[in-house]
Amino acid sequence: MREVVQLGIYQFSAVYLLLIVVLAIMKRSKINQTKLLIVASFRMTVQLVLAGLVLTYIFENRHPLFTALYLTAMIAFSIKRTLGKSPGLNKRFKLAVAASIALSGLSVLVFFVTGIVGQNIANPQYTIPLAGMIVGNAMTGVTLALKAFSDSLKSQRAKIDSLLNLGASPDKILLPYVNNALETALLPTMNGMVGMGIVSLPGMMTGQILSGTLPTTAIMYQIAIMIAICTTVCLAAFCSLHFGYKTLINKRNQIKLIGD
Repeated sequence: MREVVQLGIYQFSAVYLLLIVVLAIMKRSKINQTKLLIVASFRMTVQLVLAGLVLTYIFENRHPLFTALYLTAMIAFSIKRTLGKSPGLNKRFKLAVAASIALSGLSVLVFFVTGIVGQNIANPQYTIPLAGMIVGNAMTGVTLALKAFSDSLKSQRAKIDSLLNLGASPDKILLPYVNNALETALLPTMNGMVGMGIVSLPGMMTGQILSGTLPTTAIMYQIAIMIAICTTVCLAAFCSLHFGYKTLINKRNQIKLIGD
């Protein structure tokens, strides 16, 4: 297999010219998000450059503590980001979300790295990039689930109050909304799985092929990681919703909706 082509600074910088196309279309369509695009591109660049420097140091100075610290920071940021996108949750609901993301992500990660790849969990070469995909998708899935759940409760508030007045139990009232929110969280991942290999070549597989890995090996890794991602999203969203919605029910079987 050929070695990967190294990008020079001028070759790399040329890719930013593509943003001119985006800016032109946004201006033509009167989309006032130019500042957001520039800020997002700048932040992405700075964050990835810093991550690259940190990972280079970790890979050159392999120590379990460095891997653990990076994983802790990754999980903490994902929890903070998820809760920041889900205002109005009570403290117990937030705790359920944090524990769900952390425990689901770590359990699937440990199983994947040690059981599937056959590497030590402290090996940063495998653990950190795989954790990024697993935890990152869990963050997105739980965020979608919480938004769908919260929006449904707000739009159906009158119906919920009517059912409570008629004597329906809070569990029976809320569970359909929980299940619908879980479906919302899973759909992007499952739709992505349906189109893989035909509509698109996923990032992990593409990266491995570019680095010289045999396509058959890259395919096996991609299939394995997509199943791991789907499982993590399902576990994290399910636990967040099922442990979280119970915190909305008080001892008198009343429902305190999110944001009340």
